[in-house]
Amino acid sequence: MNGDMKIDILAIGVHPDDVELSCSGTLLRQIDLDRSVGLLDLTRGELGTRGTAAIRTAEAETAARLLGAEFRWNLDLADGFFQYEKDSILAIIRAIRACQPEIVLCNALSDRHPDHGRSAKLVADACFFSGLVKIETTNADGSPQTQWRPKAVYHYIQDRHLEPDFVVDITDYLDRKMDIVLAFRSQFFNPEADEYGNELQTPISGKSFLDFLRAKAAVFGRPAGFDYAEGYQVARTPGVLDLFDLI
Repeated sequence: MNGDMKIDILAIGVHPDDVELSCSGTLLRQIDLDRSVGLLDLTRGELGTRGTAAIRTAEAETAARLLGAEFRWNLDLADGFFQYEKDSILAIIRAIRACQPEIVLCNALSDRHPDHGRSAKLVADACFFSGLVKIETTNADGSPQTQWRPKAVYHYIQDRHLEPDFVVDITDYLDRKMDIVLAFRSQFFNPEADEYGNELQTPISGKSFLDFLRAKAAVFGRPAGFDYAEGYQVARTPGVLDLFDLI
């Protein structure tokens, strides 16, 4: 994080695979529109029932390559036990200032996993504080960072069915999204032998969860006339300059 890059979108997840599950179709679409994308994980997902931190880190790097992200960073906060406190906020601010995103995508405002809602608040507030000149931070090489506030923060919808404020058409990207999700081989359904020796099942390890992802995308897409979509909520009302930006 030496502040030598500028990207369009920073997608943040508290766990490796949050981004892939919830907004990777959107990111694929934006990359095809020549937008640059970076990824930031807050934790290694070390409390997950299946796999290990090392396995999930390797899987996350594979997923980032498949997606076409410019980078993937990890802040190594404590999975399950990170707090809303100064050091966590400053760590996120450093990452934001290092890549200066125009848009930040982050965890759901409310969800089944308690980390998700806490992360949403932490990241959204860090985006605001990142714009304050009197909060001083440095890059990894010790050079001072310049304040930066993203223009927009959008919260992707995760496990719970929440009413989206807007949706993004991912019809042409759903199959690629599913391939990226399955880069996390330790976490999701694999009809072949379990190479990690996992026998414990979780709410996301069965084939029904993959079916659920497709069905959820269809539900989000239908009201907008899309076959498949990803849904987002906002804490601040977005504005448009041209009515034809809304369809």
